[in-house]
Amino acid sequence: MHPHHWTTRRHFLGQCRTGLGAIALSSLLGGAASAARLGEPAHQNPFAPKPPHFTPRAKRVIWLHMAGSPPQHDLLDPKPLLKTLDRQPCPDSLLAGERFAFIKGHPKILASPYKFAKHGRSGIEISELLPNIASIADDLTIVRSMHTDQFNHAPAQLFLYTGSPLLGRPSFGSWATYGLGCESADLPAFVVLVSGNKTPSAGKSVWGSGFLPSVYQGVQCRTTGDPVLYVSDPDGMSRDTRRRSLDALRQLNELQHEQAGDPETLSRVSQYELAYRMQIAVPETMDISREDPATLDMYGAAPGQTRFANNCLLARRLAEKGVRFVQLFDWGWDTHGTGPSDDIITQLPLKCRETDKPVAALITDLKRRGMLDDTLVVWSGEFGRTAMNEERNGSTYLGRDHHPHCFSIFMAGGGLRPGYTHGATDDLGSRITADPVHVHDLQATLLHLLGMEHTRLTYRFQGRDFRLTDVHGKVVHDLIA
Repeated sequence: MHPHHWTTRRHFLGQCRTGLGAIALSSLLGGAASAARLGEPAHQNPFAPKPPHFTPRAKRVIWLHMAGSPPQHDLLDPKPLLKTLDRQPCPDSLLAGERFAFIKGHPKILASPYKFAKHGRSGIEISELLPNIASIADDLTIVRSMHTDQFNHAPAQLFLYTGSPLLGRPSFGSWATYGLGCESADLPAFVVLVSGNKTPSAGKSVWGSGFLPSVYQGVQCRTTGDPVLYVSDPDGMSRDTRRRSLDALRQLNELQHEQAGDPETLSRVSQYELAYRMQIAVPETMDISREDPATLDMYGAAPGQTRFANNCLLARRLAEKGVRFVQLFDWGWDTHGTGPSDDIITQLPLKCRETDKPVAALITDLKRRGMLDDTLVVWSGEFGRTAMNEERNGSTYLGRDHHPHCFSIFMAGGGLRPGYTHGATDDLGSRITADPVHVHDLQATLLHLLGMEHTRLTYRFQGRDFRLTDVHGKVVHDLIA
């Protein structure tokens, strides 16, 4: 058969030097074009470790996302004045020009029903709802001055992880693995674990690869059944048969590559081989029953169950095996106060009990194993909550509406400044008064700790270079040790 019969559309356009091929080349070639510009060989393993831009402080990230967004007033940002003003009409200044997701009319101030106390040598104030996290206060870096451009869940989650509130951009984990590769030959570079019986409002786009090659998207693992869907051999197929099948596919793909020259053909071979190795490595890594009873108890983990505690322990095991980016999503933090299932009296303490112990255990475990120094742990929601009671449709339950202007997160390890609180908000916890940190600033800072200059981590798509931080973002050096 003549070689041109094997030519793919992408390869044909790539061979064009004028006209349609020249116009369409940049958007259609995607990763192949980027590889050619960088002088990389077409057969390069997309997950092979790549040098950072400069010496990194961290090698990996574990991001714990409390989907729905925890109320900062009740957990990390104490505001005593709220008690004085509790249930009084809020100041007009909080309403001027403001848009709310659900609040209507003139809302009333809502004080936190929970006590705060200072902890550790650093004296960081943390809520009584988080006693275990409070016990490691000196390991934490708390940011009380985060702010975002979005006030609804899906756009805010997309904005936090992809740098845009719109679908189609690569997620943070995809950018990290595209820029740095992976230290594990047998596991995915980017793993996602979900708890709370619901995926994030933005769906799987928050771990998608967008316009990056699809090999960089997050792989969702499950804690029951097959850890990865379809990773097991089909009924009737032995390990040897699978190996012979892959060898045959490799020969066919290599033949096609010789005739057509499409670089994605060899990338496909790499994916097949990774999937084959994952059949052994993933089940072994995901089996937390291999941990000793004391470690299971420290996390509150239970083998065979689906819970946030198990996912925290799995995050440590995955990081230990060289996975670059581990992302945990836990749903149930959207405390509007429409009923006991989403209020700050019943639901918020429940979520804190489910997560407080395992989060503290994860950070402590990483530290005792000597891994915290080069592992970035991030705990966050997607935005903040209001200082006012929502009272949707006259509800008598207590809850807070969405609030983009300020929220709190905490982090640990990876070159961050421990025992440090950054930024401040006003007496009502409604506006930032010192050291604001925008979502793009957080992205730039975390990439910096991974050894990447955020303005240089780019990918050409549709005629221009894109990056995680879009055209914004600055590194917040005060957060760095």
